[in-house]
Amino acid sequence: MNPTPAVRKERSMELQKAMMGEHFKNLARAKDLGKKVVYTFVPGNLNELIWTFGMLPVHPEVNALQIGLRKKSGDYILEAEKHGHSEDVCAYVKCDLGMLKRGNIGPTGEKLPEPDLLLLSYTGCFTFMKWFELLREEYRCPIVMLHVPYQGDGRITPDMTAYVARQISEKVLPLMEKISGRAYDPDALREHLASSARAERDLVAVWESARNRPSPIDAYFGGVYYVGPVFSAFRGLPACEVFYETLRQEVEERVRNHEGPITPEGPLKEERFRLIVEGPPCWPNFRDLWKMFYEEGAVAVSSSYTKVGGLYDAGFRHDPDRPLESLADYCMGCYTNLNLPSRIQYLERCLREYDADGFLINSIKSCNSFSAGQLLILQELEKRTGKPGGFIESDLVDPRYFSAANIKNRLESYFQMIKAKRSA
Repeated sequence: MNPTPAVRKERSMELQKAMMGEHFKNLARAKDLGKKVVYTFVPGNLNELIWTFGMLPVHPEVNALQIGLRKKSGDYILEAEKHGHSEDVCAYVKCDLGMLKRGNIGPTGEKLPEPDLLLLSYTGCFTFMKWFELLREEYRCPIVMLHVPYQGDGRITPDMTAYVARQISEKVLPLMEKISGRAYDPDALREHLASSARAERDLVAVWESARNRPSPIDAYFGGVYYVGPVFSAFRGLPACEVFYETLRQEVEERVRNHEGPITPEGPLKEERFRLIVEGPPCWPNFRDLWKMFYEEGAVAVSSSYTKVGGLYDAGFRHDPDRPLESLADYCMGCYTNLNLPSRIQYLERCLREYDADGFLINSIKSCNSFSAGQLLILQELEKRTGKPGGFIESDLVDPRYFSAANIKNRLESYFQMIKAKRSA
């Protein structure tokens, strides 16, 4: 049997690894450092505000996916099910709760601190609310949940922005002041927001590079590394800016050299299929799934999952001139807060702008936020664009719902369908 080749890592990936490692070390030493800890989620998070008060953010779903990548999630899920959680419950939730029951040892092997505050700033996923209610029972700490309006009409109105901004001002700020022992500093928040906007600008340049042929990036598999810092703990910090400056330089160099994306086995030799991908990946089998793509020369030139924490390519930027209003818009602006017509319109735009051959849906068993309505999305996109759609099924971090043979067969049939469309 041939040994698994070493993963090729560029400087940006090494930077991100170092950033994550340092963050988890700080979390493990939070009490010694005198730092308060805020548990929050990726979609619509208020990281800039957390940093403004000198607190440390923890993102439970990031911990779950990191554990999934390390192939440890299955045991934690079984642990949660022993405590009465159904097989149909979100796998992220069960992974996190199972980890908690076994000592709350995080993905890097260091113990995670207990939260001083549970902050839910995006309530469009009902599971998030129940997840934090369960954590509240475990930790007995303060909790605040913003009511975030759904974009039912496909847009954010001034009244919606004012409504969420008022909640931040009247509920979040006083509680953070009390917990952190610091007064709210609007100038410090503006500095963090300006830093976020600069990082977001460079990230959008990376996304737009996929218009080239060959695309220098894979916006799904590679994309999950690209969004790591801006979606999780680092947005608003100078280190985040450095990461995206470095990433952009690497990508622009590949464009100049007419090179494809970097895969775990080195640069992609030939781009044969350009795809738009809808839905999250299956983290325990992430590399296996990626291999099925790059062995066929299939490249994701855009994906919806990498927009779950912000639609920057649709124009959003954090704005230091509108600090609380900007945070409010961000809470409402994640991909899963769009109605189905808006999601279809967004994916259709990606199909046309990135000149994709087709689109592929990975339907996630335990994530209704993504999976509800995906068959309608597939049918409507095929009707509007004439591009073929594909459909596979797996789960977030539950390895029981990943069938490599089944998915490989479906992908091979799908790529044959694309070739047949081209011939026609």
